[in-house]
Amino acid sequence: MQVDSSIIRIPPHHYIHVLDQNTNIARVEIGPLTYIRQDNERVLFPPVRMIMVPPRHYCVVSNPVARDDDNEVLFDQSGQAKLRHADLEIRLTRDPFPLYPGEEIQQNVTPLQIVYPDTALRLQALLDFEDEGRVKRVAGDEWLFEGPGTYIPRKEVVVLETIKATVIRENQAIRLRARKEGKDRGGVQRVTGEEWLVSKVGAYLPGAHEEVIDIVNAFILTDKKALHVRALRPFKDAGGRERRTGEEWLVTMADREAHIPSVAEEVVGVVNVTTLSSRQYCVILDPVGTDGKPQLGQKKVVKGELSFFLQPGEELENGIQSVYVLSEEEGLVLRAVEAFHDTEVRSNIRAEASLRNILLIHAIQTCLLYLLDLAAFSPSNFQ
Repeated sequence: MQVDSSIIRIPPHHYIHVLDQNTNIARVEIGPLTYIRQDNERVLFPPVRMIMVPPRHYCVVSNPVARDDDNEVLFDQSGQAKLRHADLEIRLTRDPFPLYPGEEIQQNVTPLQIVYPDTALRLQALLDFEDEGRVKRVAGDEWLFEGPGTYIPRKEVVVLETIKATVIRENQAIRLRARKEGKDRGGVQRVTGEEWLVSKVGAYLPGAHEEVIDIVNAFILTDKKALHVRALRPFKDAGGRERRTGEEWLVTMADREAHIPSVAEEVVGVVNVTTLSSRQYCVILDPVGTDGKPQLGQKKVVKGELSFFLQPGEELENGIQSVYVLSEEEGLVLRAVEAFHDTEVRSNIRAEASLRNILLIHAIQTCLLYLLDLAAFSPSNFQ
């Protein structure tokens, strides 16, 4: 259709803009209508279809017209529609409507966003406003719109991201960090950057000021494996014991069957059990005492049959050693390397360093010099 024609036929649900060249004011003509153009008027474009927003859809109009309480368009004294410049208006399902001169479609007709269960939208306020629940929001506030539901957009709000719940299974936990100071979902006050664990089985939807860092799997403890952990900062462990920074300890099956390291501790490694048979023994260097502290410079003899875990800081001297099996005609010549109280004989003997004794039994805290055959034994060899 030629826009310079004097007769313009406007179909139903269509409209045109007509410019009065005397006043330079444009107006809207809505069909169905046969419009006869005056000599001082100019049709700006052929008839176009009105904007139709179907159910569960919306569109965004920039520079919308101003309306009164009865939703009628306001005009100024010259007859031009008043516009709310640099403003936005979100229009939901309604009757087909035209665009007044100056109005523009910023976002075409778009389906409303459906938020499914265990999902949420993280929203941020762009302007100060009061929402439908009469909650006052200020620019910069963040909150969640949790599903299930249909999110109705607002011009004052922007959607930052879609958050999905994290499923926590048995022997699992999620590690969270606070984006800003506030209360978590459990009502605990958190400071910015603080980290904590959530181990409750099920779906966990992080709050607006929480972020999921990682999923932590538990270490399964058995009678053959233990966990060596170290404290990163002072805290109270799962057993209720106070730990200091740098302190190391073992978590065994006697404590719990599965251990999830907290944010205040790190796993140094897995410790395998040490097993001694009835014909084996070992010497432990720097053994841990009853107070849980290492006895530096000390040694401890452990005889089989026995299974145990080496505590942090402990190590074996020469590994697992075999006992010496002597026949009736054999013996060991031993030398004491330090003063000790011999409990292997019936009478109490105080052995001094460098004292040489002929013993028919095995003393663990001594070192072997040589093996003699008793049949060839001669006292003159020790003069």
